[in-house]
Amino acid sequence: MTADFESQLRAVSLRVTRPRLAVLDALSGHPHVDTDTVLALVRADLPTVSHQAVYDVLRALTDTGLVRRIQPAGATARYEMRVGDNHHHVVCRSCGAIADVDCATGQTPCLTASDDHGFVVDEAEVVYWGACPDCVSTTSPESNRHSSEGNQ
Repeated sequence: MTADFESQLRAVSLRVTRPRLAVLDALSGHPHVDTDTVLALVRADLPTVSHQAVYDVLRALTDTGLVRRIQPAGATARYEMRVGDNHHHVVCRSCGAIADVDCATGQTPCLTASDDHGFVVDEAEVVYWGACPDCVSTTSPESNRHSSEGNQ
């Protein structure tokens, strides 16, 4: 895996450094993690790496397109290595869990702007919100009834 990361870094003209390799390794096994989690994962291998170094690496990896930064409304920024495919995300309103959702293909009216205002649209960003299976199973029917009554 390290050889793949080294070639990926070189392909975007970034030097191969231990912090960059450690961040890529952390993200490869943990999609949708925030900076603090990345820092903790990297420090497991490089205990003396600074918070600033991890921020700098994440910025460089994002700027070169090796990593994607997502930030659903009201949430902290998260990072993932799945790039280049215009996929979307589903976010749990309760626990904050995030999962990938492949882009819908074919006739999808919500992904076609009703008025593009002259823009050449090449991507649509969609975030689906709801409750993940774990949160749904731990929510009682009684609390669901009360929360839906408040929305009427």
